[in-house]
Amino acid sequence: MKTIEVIFFDVDGTLLSFDTHRVPQSAVEALWQVHRSGIRIIIATGRAHTDLHAIADLPYDGVAAFNGAECVLRDGTPIARKSIGMDDFLSIQALANEYNFPLALETDKGVLVDAVNPDVVKLAELVAHPVPKVADLEKEFRKGEYCQLCIYCDEAAEKKIMPQLPGLSASRWNPLFADINVAGVDKSVGVKTFCTHYGLDVSQAMAFGDGGNDIPMLQAAGTGIAMGGASETVKAAADYVTGTVDENGIRDALLRFNIIVG
Repeated sequence: MKTIEVIFFDVDGTLLSFDTHRVPQSAVEALWQVHRSGIRIIIATGRAHTDLHAIADLPYDGVAAFNGAECVLRDGTPIARKSIGMDDFLSIQALANEYNFPLALETDKGVLVDAVNPDVVKLAELVAHPVPKVADLEKEFRKGEYCQLCIYCDEAAEKKIMPQLPGLSASRWNPLFADINVAGVDKSVGVKTFCTHYGLDVSQAMAFGDGGNDIPMLQAAGTGIAMGGASETVKAAADYVTGTVDENGIRDALLRFNIIVG
């Protein structure tokens, strides 16, 4: 196995506990040790790169935001971006209206929705965010370029609408909703983009994740590590399964692979 030169970390359920909404001290100390060793740290998340206040004290070099659709260095320098087109936006908006579920637009300044229902509230509570503001999404979309939408529906509805949206793809880490990006975009794109940027091979990458949207990243990286709280499907896609975020899973896996020392 090649020496690990870059490590990708998911946020919710991997770095951040769903119970405490904090990064365990064991993970904080482990990441600082990784950083001091010269290994690069990339955050790979469905969030915007501006929505990482809860991990602001951690060392990291860049962010593969919006599930890899927007890759930026920590200082905001852009590396790559794949924006959703207006035609695709209008198509998914029409389907959201037809199937009667809320649609969200994820921006660098927060999430906007066209309606609030119990699922919207539950998801906000899960990630310790305020309930999104209701807005005219088409009006907002026409103001700029956006990389990610969100549909608050179950998998059955997702399977009905996505074949009608060939220009878009869906990924999911929770049964309440799915993230929507340009077709072909997932967290593996983030892995490849940053490895190319740093002149590395993907075999030199390690990745940690717990959700369904982390599977492409775990499979793309040379070493994929699933958190203990992940589903069996996610665990099956990984090379190694560690403990949960609250069981010091990150620290223990980094020790197991000799990335850090105890």
